[in-house]
Amino acid sequence: MKKVFLGLAVMASLLVVSCKETTQDKVEDATEAVGNEVENATENAGKEIDSAATEVKEDVKDAATEVKEGAKDAAAKTAGAVENAAKDVKEAAKK
Repeated sequence: MKKVFLGLAVMASLLVVSCKETTQDKVEDATEAVGNEVENATENAGKEIDSAATEVKEDVKDAATEVKEGAKDAAAKTAGAVENAAKDVKEAAKK
């Protein structure tokens, strides 16, 4: 009877050990899969950041160009107004 119980105990322990190996393999596979997903997500995030940075750079450049053009227009209008005011002062001084 002891031999039967010992035999069953040995078989049970072998089954537990073999299940553990299978479980370990599954856990290892799952860990690798998660690692790959994290790596892919990180790469995609890096690409998105680069793309966004490029867009922001272009938008800032466009905005700077618009400001520069606006400043030129304002300077031209101001110069014209100053000239007109100077003419008015000269004419008023002549009278």
